[in-house]
Amino acid sequence: MSASRDDEFGFAPDYDAPVPYMQRTRDYYAAIGYTTPYRWAHHTEAPFQPLKKQLSQSRVTIITTAAPFDPTKGDQGPGAVYNGSAKFYQVYDGDTAEQHDLRISHIGYDRKHTSATDSGTWFPLPQLLKASAAGRIGEVAPRFFGAPTNRSHRVTLDTDAPEILARCLADKVDAAVLVPNCPVCHQTTALVARHLERNGIPTVIMGCAKDIIEHAAVPRFLFSDFPLGNSAGKPHDVTSQAQSLELALRLLETASGPQTTMQSPLRWSEDASWKLDYNNVAQLSPEELARRRAEFDKQKEIARGNRAA
Repeated sequence: MSASRDDEFGFAPDYDAPVPYMQRTRDYYAAIGYTTPYRWAHHTEAPFQPLKKQLSQSRVTIITTAAPFDPTKGDQGPGAVYNGSAKFYQVYDGDTAEQHDLRISHIGYDRKHTSATDSGTWFPLPQLLKASAAGRIGEVAPRFFGAPTNRSHRVTLDTDAPEILARCLADKVDAAVLVPNCPVCHQTTALVARHLERNGIPTVIMGCAKDIIEHAAVPRFLFSDFPLGNSAGKPHDVTSQAQSLELALRLLETASGPQTTMQSPLRWSEDASWKLDYNNVAQLSPEELARRRAEFDKQKEIARGNRAA
């Protein structure tokens, strides 16, 4: 169909749709020489726990894939290149009564369209505290939890998810908001959410990779059609961050069953061409693919050493 006819009918361009991250990732790694396709977690059903009490009486926690800043681990600042040294491999927690400097340099967020200058886009603790002060939720749990972005399904399922559940139960958590950033992060939080729901804790995921989350099948998902790294709202836009959290809380209250996806009405920009860029081999030269292969191998070695340490 011609562009003029699209304009006449008010149609959006075909690429203005959720980014196909699973296929992009498969094609990308094949292009840099890793020919065994990654097996994304796939379920056709999901567990579901309704809230046991009103949200205004509930204790809510955050589960994040962001990492605490460590000045000994290289550049983790805004715009930093992928930094395997900053990855973490065990569940951690933090006191929600304190301020925290969490970064995302260790994961594959969209570095072309996001500079990672505002942690409010990936760690919505300030907004959750405001929701508590306003009486929207009963209280913020005493701790938030960090989920390692592990490519191993077994480690996530057998080690990390049970550990997060144990800490949630110890803190008497009534509901959890999970916030992923990269493609594998979305899979990790999906598996953790499923585990929490099977064990009595209602969850909602705030994310940007719709295909990965729905492929894994989760109870509740707030989809923001933003570049990876902005699951909790737009950077330096407190209004969008507050609106995103409110949508997630509303989904916790109103979902009538599992695999409920709500799409945020917010748009990243009027120009949707940013969706064409992330790991799109059609837009990468052979030289750039070779450079990325070399960098990926280097980061794998760094990560292997950190994991063994």
